[in-house]
Amino acid sequence: MIFAAKTSEIPSFGKKAVLLNGKALLLVNIKGEFFACDNECPHQGSPMTGGIVREGAISCPRHGYRFNLRTGACADAPAFELKVYPTELRGDELFVDIS
Repeated sequence: MIFAAKTSEIPSFGKKAVLLNGKALLLVNIKGEFFACDNECPHQGSPMTGGIVREGAISCPRHGYRFNLRTGACADAPAFELKVYPTELRGDELFVDIS
């Protein structure tokens, strides 16, 4: 697990782009539950920072493909899967397992 951010840096329903060991990730907070995923859509590489978070999923800002933040599965195009990473809270610090 690698330190990614303070929880106060990611407001509820907010996002934060980070670079961990050279890997571009997006951290997402949904009512105090934190998720981490690649910050690039697997379809055409669009940055997910502009994506809309709703009902446990994030939508690609370019084509609207919706990805489940728990599993990475794409509801709109099952051939595409967003890489998601386990997270762990330690007090007010968020850690991500990128191995």
